[in-house]
Amino acid sequence: MGGVDKGLQPLRGRPMIEWVLERLTPQVAEIIINANQNIERYESYGHRVVPDEIGGFAGPLAGLHAGLKAAAHSLVVTVPCDSPFLPSDLVSRLRNSLGENHLAVARTGDQPHPVFALMKRQVRESLEAFLATGGRKIDAWYAALTVVEVSFDDEAEAFRNINTLEELKRE
Repeated sequence: MGGVDKGLQPLRGRPMIEWVLERLTPQVAEIIINANQNIERYESYGHRVVPDEIGGFAGPLAGLHAGLKAAAHSLVVTVPCDSPFLPSDLVSRLRNSLGENHLAVARTGDQPHPVFALMKRQVRESLEAFLATGGRKIDAWYAALTVVEVSFDDEAEAFRNINTLEELKRE
């Protein structure tokens, strides 16, 4: 989106973060927002905001690391701010399938959606080690963990993300 803060871009008259919070808040006991800019604006939503601690543009994994470090609960769910239509039953379905695995990842068809995941907070140590070796690809990190993919074929449209201003205008 040309360097703009995706979460604050308006969708149908409201910032995308508001759509995500509306869907996620009823599903969890705690919300932690990872943001590296516009922190005060995100704090205005009443949730804790944590910036990345890992430098060197670690991408989504740096945000995941910050969230895992800040989380108070043993299970942590991740969702991106550019997917405002996430399922209202995302957490319960992932949790029902997690079992003894390290994480449960949403999947539609044969496409996993690795940023829609429920994980045990204890994976933070593994993530820190992966990042310390220069790892940046979420799929490569997941490969070292026990992962179960959870089908959401009945809600495939819920995982649509908005990557461009043109896509945003079409919504």
